[in-house]
Amino acid sequence: MNENNLTKEMHESGEMYLETILVLSQMKPVVRSIDICDYMNFSKPSVSRAVGKLKADGYIEVDGSGYIVLTETGRQIAERIYDRHNTLQSIFMTIGVDEQTAEDDACKLEHYLSDTTYEALKKYFKV
Repeated sequence: MNENNLTKEMHESGEMYLETILVLSQMKPVVRSIDICDYMNFSKPSVSRAVGKLKADGYIEVDGSGYIVLTETGRQIAERIYDRHNTLQSIFMTIGVDEQTAEDDACKLEHYLSDTTYEALKKYFKV
């Protein structure tokens, strides 16, 4: 399956939320909306709207206690974006970009690079 098919309807903001949920789930035993607010420095209403959309679209599930978990599709997208982020940051640092700039640029580019370009970069830099 082409990875772009997973996100054909997913916008950058949705990908960022899924990636954040993945990262938080690696740091905490449970993820709640307030954790997302704190991590992303977004307002509660903004996060609430995004969580509602992600839930309606089948990317996350929210239980009765408000705990958020990724569905299989949501996890696939989150892992894809997180992998791109880490790989791009590593490549940028390899060529001499400072860590913060590499982090910021990776966060921007992870959503827009084609699979072809991304795979070529990975191959070239042996990442």
